Amino acid sequence: MSLSDTFFTMTRDISGTNGFGLPFTINAKSAVLAATVEQHFTVPSSSTNWIAVFGYTPGSEIWVDGITTAVAPTGAFAATTAELNPSARAVSAGDVLSFITSDTDSPVVSVLFYAIS
Repeated sequence: MSLSDTFFTMTRDISGTNGFGLPFTINAKSAVLAATVEQHFTVPSSSTNWIAVFGYTPGSEIWVDGITTAVAPTGAFAATTAELNPSARAVSAGDVLSFITSDTDSPVVSVLFYAIS
């Protein structure tokens, strides 16, 4: 675990309940996606375990897969490991995150990484 990684810590709100108050992180990736063109990258290895927090262009449909290559659906129900616009997922160093969209307006995706123990 690198001392320069940004750690995921839950903060407490005024009533003492855990809240989702995240600092800005130095571990992040972003890309502009082209319709039907899969893009991927490998989760950083400076820490073993991470919370990945995803952001998307509002209204975009981006399929994300951390198990295999992301595929956008084309019709009837079919088995898939891709998820539509997930908000956050636990990931590990070396995992490959795959992204695809069928949107033609070049949506943007960002992924923020927070180290966890």
